[in-house]
Amino acid sequence: MKIEQNRIDELNLELTLSVAKEDYAESKRKKLNDYRRKAEIRGFRKGMVPMSLVEKMYGQSALVDSVNDVISEGLNNFIHENNLKVLGEPLPSEDQPQVEWVDGNDFTFKFDIAQNPEVSMELSKDDEVPYYTITVTEAAKKEMKENLLKQYGSLEEGKKAKADDFIIVDFEQGDLKVEGTYVALRSVAEAAKADFVGVKAGDVVDVNVNVAFENETDRASMLKVKKEELANLDPMFKMTVKNVKTFVSAPLTQETFDKIFGEGNVTDEAGFDAKIEERLRAEYAQEADFRFNKDAKDFLIEKADLKIAEKFLKRWVFVANDGKFTMEDIEKEWDLFIVDYKWQMIRSYLMEKYAVKIEEADLLASAKGFAAYQFAMYGMNNVPDEQLESFAKNILSQEEQGRRILDQVENDKTIAAVREVVTLKKKKISVDKFRELK
Repeated sequence: MKIEQNRIDELNLELTLSVAKEDYAESKRKKLNDYRRKAEIRGFRKGMVPMSLVEKMYGQSALVDSVNDVISEGLNNFIHENNLKVLGEPLPSEDQPQVEWVDGNDFTFKFDIAQNPEVSMELSKDDEVPYYTITVTEAAKKEMKENLLKQYGSLEEGKKAKADDFIIVDFEQGDLKVEGTYVALRSVAEAAKADFVGVKAGDVVDVNVNVAFENETDRASMLKVKKEELANLDPMFKMTVKNVKTFVSAPLTQETFDKIFGEGNVTDEAGFDAKIEERLRAEYAQEADFRFNKDAKDFLIEKADLKIAEKFLKRWVFVANDGKFTMEDIEKEWDLFIVDYKWQMIRSYLMEKYAVKIEEADLLASAKGFAAYQFAMYGMNNVPDEQLESFAKNILSQEEQGRRILDQVENDKTIAAVREVVTLKKKKISVDKFRELK
């Protein structure tokens, strides 16, 4: 087989493969013999089917398979012999000549190949990446304290309903009566807020439920009807207030301290305030590290300045996903995709350059951190370590979740290695200004 190459540019080349009869004839003969040995055709003993009949039945398939085998071997050898770092896989050229599959013919095929660029960069203390130190303010400490006490607070009987309170009401309209419905005043539309704020037990108010509860799912739930029945209801209801429930923050007691921080870890308000500052600093440090990772990635991508054969890559993504995405879908997500593609190449280079290794303990620690975060979202901040570890192992056993954790750990350890080499340009900043950063 003869291969001619046409270098389009530094990353793209076109190969023309000329396949002669002698290149595929022996392979085709072996395939037909294999078909003959296995064929079970009525009237003939197994393995004794006339070759003319085998040729008639399987000749075309054997021809196509044999030529494809020659092409595959030729492309692989060319890539290996020329030490090409291929992007994706070779793709048939868009101007591929029409092929007539006739035994004995010579065939011509054209393939496009794109190469990944070489990643090469040297990092030193001359390279600066910003690192933000977020200032802990009294206002932030006060806000966190109030939020924690609210989180561990309770609903108690109230007098007049305030904007954040709940009321328990009966809705009536003719023979229809819905008793004991909980209404969160924060869910009431602004246009009807005045009918709810300030009400007390025993008050009777005429309410347009369509105006008060714009969300149809919430409205159906409150009126205890099916969503599709709402259209047939007169929206005007008489609302009788049965109770007002107000949310009261938890008191500064030992019981509250133990619930929030674990038994015995805080014994007075001063200790409570100290823990709040400690937690804020930890949260801010986590946010600052996350931002540093982003800024470091952006810096490294810009410094590497990789040129990618994007036109070819788009075609390959489309073909490799076998129609799952249209070219329009690919174009929409392209800006994010190409940044991630470049980062994957740079990360692999840096992991090798700085001998970054991923251990099982790294994955488990990351999964435990993710598990702790999930528990904390539900107000569970003191989950026993053995429970966290069990949850983390379950996360790692799931293919998609495990892959996500591995990707995160590789990112973190690579950036940690880079952090030791570059200079951190430290900047103090308020949390509000920090969160405005793009």
